[in-house]
Amino acid sequence: MFTNFKELEAYVLAQNTKKRIALANAHDEPALSAVVNAKRKGVVEGTLIGKQDMIIDMLHEMGEDEKDYEIINFDGEELEAAKIAVKLVREGKADIPMKGILQTSSFAKAILNRETGLIPEGGRRLVSQVGIFEYEGRFMMITDAAINIAPDVETQIGIVENALPVAKALGNDCPKVAVLSAVETYNEKMPSTVSAAEIAKRGIPGCIVSGPLALDGAISMESVKHKSIKNPVAGQADILLVPVIEVGNVLYKSITYIAGKTMASSICGASCPVIITSRADTPDSKYYSILLAVLRCLKA
Repeated sequence: MFTNFKELEAYVLAQNTKKRIALANAHDEPALSAVVNAKRKGVVEGTLIGKQDMIIDMLHEMGEDEKDYEIINFDGEELEAAKIAVKLVREGKADIPMKGILQTSSFAKAILNRETGLIPEGGRRLVSQVGIFEYEGRFMMITDAAINIAPDVETQIGIVENALPVAKALGNDCPKVAVLSAVETYNEKMPSTVSAAEIAKRGIPGCIVSGPLALDGAISMESVKHKSIKNPVAGQADILLVPVIEVGNVLYKSITYIAGKTMASSICGASCPVIITSRADTPDSKYYSILLAVLRCLKA
């Protein structure tokens, strides 16, 4: 089981394989530098979609030769840039689409298109985001902080099911899932506790799920002992399932900006791993997101 990003990186580098990334709107220094970093380490090849002159200038500033990359000159609507990246993957000319400087909603729209997107044949039209970070000697996951706004119970179960292959790629075959709320008790006036209790009652194959759990009850054994919580997930959750996107977004960015931790992000439920990071994420975050996507390809 991988416990930190350095272990994950060492494994991916040792596989001596390369995947091609199609970076949409590549005229973005943090995203482009992450692709450059991964290319220098022999992990990926890059197809760069966007404003060619800007991309070449950025590559030169990074000490790179533009001839080492495929550049598709494009200066138009961001949705169209996303569609180009998706089309390259559908045609087998790239393995992983990645978001550069464009809105997440535009990139998601290109992925979710039934005819031209990356929805598996006969699959449900549910994609979701997973973020991973290092916590007390292991990886912890947050889902969903970017795609599903206010998921109902069925969608929340689907979000967990989407996250399980990521956990498995990290070496965790039966992760513990905490369905988050503000408290650990059922309260009909607090919808997140109602849905959490329903999910816990129904269960999800391939994991151990419990809820409702407040954040401290999900990750802190000291808090669990103090509150006398007794269940197999409390204090040792591997996956934090948030009730709404606002909670996920604030938690994700709090871990990044307040706690100062590196977060890698991946989109699940599509026919291939998809890299969608926040435009404000650091180059390290984007680089490790690339490694996570490559790992998922290797473990698929």
